[in-house]
Amino acid sequence: MAAVSSVSTFSGIKQSFDGSRKISARNLSSNFETFKFRLSINGLDSLTVNSSNKARCFAVHCMSTTTDVPTVAETKLNFLKAYNRPIPSIYNTVLLELLVQQHLMRYKRTYQYDAVFALGFVTVYDRLMEGYPSDDDREAIFQAYIKALKEDPEKSDAQKLEEWARAQNSATLVDFSSKEGEVEAILKDIAERAGSKETFSYSRFFAIGLFRLLELANATEPTVLEKLCAALNVNKKSVDRDLDVYRNLLSKLVQAKELLKEYVDREKKKREERVVESQKASEAVQNCLVESNF
Repeated sequence: MAAVSSVSTFSGIKQSFDGSRKISARNLSSNFETFKFRLSINGLDSLTVNSSNKARCFAVHCMSTTTDVPTVAETKLNFLKAYNRPIPSIYNTVLLELLVQQHLMRYKRTYQYDAVFALGFVTVYDRLMEGYPSDDDREAIFQAYIKALKEDPEKSDAQKLEEWARAQNSATLVDFSSKEGEVEAILKDIAERAGSKETFSYSRFFAIGLFRLLELANATEPTVLEKLCAALNVNKKSVDRDLDVYRNLLSKLVQAKELLKEYVDREKKKREERVVESQKASEAVQNCLVESNF
């Protein structure tokens, strides 16, 4: 995408639900296959997630060893066992793709946990599952997803980042290095590791986590992202590119969900019409029987 150097980039991501062109569910699936969340990180020791809809707080620690690494098929099977109810294809296609990609990250040995990555992950999950028919099922699916990766719920780094970002503005958000605090320490550690290039692994989830921080701080000025990337020693061009991918993903998701809603509404209307027709037919038969008795 064009570098995120204008307010239109941020508004474009926020307004991605206003997609101008309809797509089919089949096209959406192929687009997700292309997207594939090819994250350039090397493994996953832990992951913290939080839902804006519920007080979901997790820090999930990797329990794998070099001799105990399940296959992708086993991870997918674990998910299907943990949640064995049908999931609409519009959600299931992307969920399984995310699960595969996260499996590949989780069992790499060189990955070091990153709270911004965690915030990005839960942001993607919440946006993906937004509008799911049942809140309870959405939470159960999330639990099954986490357990499929053999990770355990524990604490809430993502929620801490969200709460911290809500109290920031454009200036204070990028000035974390001169302040003391739990979140500031997290960001300083990321900046140090990113600067060394040895123990930091950039990913699209990380880029989305950065955008979420900006979004919560209402920091839409075009220079804020650039300053934040510089403060964290992160390549802004990579962030720009991945935020564009994220924006396109959201747009396609909304279009597909609209198609799904239209289909469900259309089928519901057909069922109601069939019920009315059946009632009319039954009444006609009864009237005939009554008349024949006379």
